[in-house]
Amino acid sequence: MASPRAHWKGHIRFGEVTCPVALFTATSSSERISFNILNRKTGNRVRRVFVDSETGDVVEHHAQVKGYETGNGRYVVLEPDEIASAVPDSDKTFSITAFIPCDEIDDVYFDKPYYLAPQEMGEEAFALLRDGMKEARVAAIASTVLFRRLRTVLIRPHGDGLIGTTLNFDYEVRSADEAFEDTADIKIDKEMLDLASHIIGTKKGSYDPSKSDDRYEEALAELVKAKIEGKPFKKITPPKASKPGDLLQALRDSAGALQKKTTKRKSANSNTTRKAAARSGKSNSAAASRRKAG
Repeated sequence: MASPRAHWKGHIRFGEVTCPVALFTATSSSERISFNILNRKTGNRVRRVFVDSETGDVVEHHAQVKGYETGNGRYVVLEPDEIASAVPDSDKTFSITAFIPCDEIDDVYFDKPYYLAPQEMGEEAFALLRDGMKEARVAAIASTVLFRRLRTVLIRPHGDGLIGTTLNFDYEVRSADEAFEDTADIKIDKEMLDLASHIIGTKKGSYDPSKSDDRYEEALAELVKAKIEGKPFKKITPPKASKPGDLLQALRDSAGALQKKTTKRKSANSNTTRKAAARSGKSNSAAASRRKAG
């Protein structure tokens, strides 16, 4: 199997220590089902072209230029070399500015994760940084130019390597107050809270990413398969939301169902124990009989 290709190579610097590293993408959507756009009449693929919004004429690539709208259909034209001049200079180095508690940054600021691995001649310094952060239970804040922008990156120990997560800029994160401003101030009844707490307590577990299914992707695969085989595709019926008046009853039903499952498990375990004890008793009796016969 071919080794993954590094998307970026540079260095990490902390204090006076520097080590060469390579950056690899940690997530990918390349395995998802993708579609082509076709001409319904001919079945041929179509291609995109840019046309002038006023004349309707096709504008070839060499005649295209970027512009910023200033209002009323007026634009400031920006040439490629002018845009390139705005890209910050880069020394291709993650310069660590601070070490912080791992949970200090709100997850809403997380953008995209990347794996960071040591390069030749940098293994010892890399291990020093990784193990030092593990020991102190901290993460590092660093900055460098990635993909034409100066990015702030959160670097954390991850297995034998490091994981660097680019952080959203503050102006990119919308205020939670805007999203929740219309949320009603509801006083929840104690019985409902107790039932909810009971359900939560019985459903505690751990997260296994391998058991998380992309149902949309699976449904698309089933749809494509059905179309190829000329079979009808069964649509999935979405679950109905609980009505406010049914919420307490739904909680009671949920708690009752969980209680029945727990009772069944205990009963099954008890039956298994009794059967095992019975088998053990029979074996002991048979052994005793053999000893007497001898």
